[in-house]
Amino acid sequence: MRITILFFLFIIQFYLIGCHNHSNKLIKPTPNVILIMADDIGFESLGINGATDFKTPFLDSLAKSGINFTNAYSQPLCTPSRVKIMTGKPNYLNYESFTYLNPNQKTFGNLFKENGYKTAIAGKWQLNGVQFDMEDNQDLNRPHKFGFDEYSLWWLTERGERFADPNIFQNGSKVETTIDDYGPDVFTDFIIEFINKNKNNPFFVYYPMALVHDPFRPTPDSQDWNDSNKRNLGNNPIFFGDMVTYMDKIIARISNSLKENDIEKNTLLIFVGDNGTDQDVVTLNRGSEIPGSKGGSVIYSSNVPMIINWTNKIKQPFKSDVLIDFTDFYATFEDILNIDKKDSYGKSFLPLIDNSEYIQREVLITYYNPMWSTRGLGRGVYAQNKRYKLYKDGSFFDYLNDPFELKKINVKNLRKNEINTYNELKKSLDTVPDLPNINHNNWKEQLKTVRESNKFDSNWRIIK
Repeated sequence: MRITILFFLFIIQFYLIGCHNHSNKLIKPTPNVILIMADDIGFESLGINGATDFKTPFLDSLAKSGINFTNAYSQPLCTPSRVKIMTGKPNYLNYESFTYLNPNQKTFGNLFKENGYKTAIAGKWQLNGVQFDMEDNQDLNRPHKFGFDEYSLWWLTERGERFADPNIFQNGSKVETTIDDYGPDVFTDFIIEFINKNKNNPFFVYYPMALVHDPFRPTPDSQDWNDSNKRNLGNNPIFFGDMVTYMDKIIARISNSLKENDIEKNTLLIFVGDNGTDQDVVTLNRGSEIPGSKGGSVIYSSNVPMIINWTNKIKQPFKSDVLIDFTDFYATFEDILNIDKKDSYGKSFLPLIDNSEYIQREVLITYYNPMWSTRGLGRGVYAQNKRYKLYKDGSFFDYLNDPFELKKINVKNLRKNEINTYNELKKSLDTVPDLPNINHNNWKEQLKTVRESNKFDSNWRIIK
């Protein structure tokens, strides 16, 4: 009898301990996540990374109190980067056309929503496939289907202005704006309101910014803004610096809203660029003039700024030269959410944030087929380590010392260390498919057909 009673007490105690542990697991604080992706800004254009003429005081301070990455690589063009970062998959798997993300894909919006997060997206969309007249390209619910509870977006079903008097849709309705409204402020106000509403819930915010993409025009802090007739006029790179500083300013506003809501410590804040700087911009960086290289395949085409700040986790700020790929963001989010069956092709950088064991990648592979225009855009499949780059066509470069890839290395006269590197890069490249014929998906013909159909006006609104 005594044995039976003891066994019963043991079972009760085991059950209570199990419930307690399970309860602790459930109430363990889950971090809020904010991913901000600027449009068309390369690594060289931030003050913290050596830019002289462009002022980014807040991002500089964010980097000094967090992690500043020096080897983060996007795709060299916007839509390929967006498809990759949102789905965690390389372009050869799911990039089908410029300005398009197939609705059959799962994004990190879906991932967070499925795991109990409130989700929002604001800024530049450009994924409904309007320019190629893809099926259901007028679907105003597409962001919801990709996992976002709320949205405030430019270039959803029609383009129009993105800066002064912007053409923005929020949660299915067009926003009434005037020449006094500035798109980046509209997006930022929306995000801050979302944060205020959801400060007691775990949330995910994705902000693919409109800044600092052209047209280069005055910001509300520019002197020329005082003349309303100049706000939506021209495309002058002289305003690029103003746009960079305004980008920095609104990111500071978002960060300050976290402090005001007392959730800064438990929020992972990530800033990254989507590709290199516009080709019409020259950045003075540590005494050198660096021409913008968006759309190409040299280092300045895809080496982007990346800064992480998370007060609860990052106690000692540092600079990191690990190779970061755009598939790594989805992988990191899966890691944060404790996903067992992972979909991403990337490598989680959460251990790096946690200051735990992080085995960095030796090789990063880029598959780049832009399917958009032929003006100054490169194509290519290449593998790189932190110094060398090998293309599928056999071109081999010391890109660290030859950033514009002006001099191919003669593979017949390689040093021993270069032979080992060459073989390692080639082995990785052999796992990736070759590029298709240059006119893959007949995108040139498709675009011409849509333009000549007279179905859309110049702002891609359907003509009724």
